[in-house]
Amino acid sequence: MNPTLAPVKPRSASMFGTIARDLAEVERILSGTLDSSRPGVDRLLQHAAQYKGKRLRPAILLLTAQACGKVTTEHHLLAAVVEMIHTATLVHDDVLDGASVRRHVPTVNALWGNQAAVMLGDFLFTHAFHLSSTLGDVRACRIIGESTNRVCAGELHQISRRGELDLAEDEYLDIIDAKTAELTACACKLGSLYAGMDDDVIEHLASFGRSLGIAFQIADDLLDLMGEETLAGKSLGTDLEQQKLTLPVIHVLRTGGPDQHTRILSILTATGNHKREALLPELHAAGSLDYARSKAELYAAAALADLECLPPSPARAILEALADRVVHRDH
Repeated sequence: MNPTLAPVKPRSASMFGTIARDLAEVERILSGTLDSSRPGVDRLLQHAAQYKGKRLRPAILLLTAQACGKVTTEHHLLAAVVEMIHTATLVHDDVLDGASVRRHVPTVNALWGNQAAVMLGDFLFTHAFHLSSTLGDVRACRIIGESTNRVCAGELHQISRRGELDLAEDEYLDIIDAKTAELTACACKLGSLYAGMDDDVIEHLASFGRSLGIAFQIADDLLDLMGEETLAGKSLGTDLEQQKLTLPVIHVLRTGGPDQHTRILSILTATGNHKREALLPELHAAGSLDYARSKAELYAAAALADLECLPPSPARAILEALADRVVHRDH
């Protein structure tokens, strides 16, 4: 563990106390705008609202703004937009992964099928774009559009490599940079831009969000291998079932000897739902889990370095604490 990163004990709700009123306003915007006046659609929207989790991305946007000196009504709306986009990606991810549980509740696709889930994700995407346009500022629309496009491109890249067992670490990092870290970087960019910061600070904070997002995804990939579904609140082992290579598996394939390489390939290509149990001893023996954890910690440390562009403040301290929390978590 990086010595500059101390474990954080409080839960997210207490961590986000400085922006509690701002998060409440984001919730008001979400509940007020996500109403189609069509019972069939609203039933799906109400169900997807249960995916709210920690509202991490809206919180990061608001904390970035607060650390930059001010939180405005524009920030509230943009935080709601970012959360809508994130929720849309979750709904679509569950279809791609065939997942049945998300945040301790059945997924939309498990209850209503893939067609309804795909259309609900599309509805959330388009609603987010419409809401961002109400700002009357093309900068927000451009940033959100570019980021959403990159998220989708990253997911398509991963799909194109599914089942191909020669994925290199650099290509894996490029995929998660796009499909996960891009939206966190977008949140930080919007938070700082609409707080009136100069280009240099905006770029540093976008870099913070990107490094934080990469660390988060590596930790999430570790949870998919090592976590408990009751704690994680979602289906685990889906990466293996879908033959999507993540960093620990890439590491063991790269560093293991011929015999181990043969065993790993046999596990990955086998049918059945016991791949996690078969693979974990191999990953432990090769040091692949520790390697991935250390990589996540390196990105968290890089995120901390980017925050040095800001003066010390309670909001900056919370962002620093998040850099540790995303790596050392069990859900």
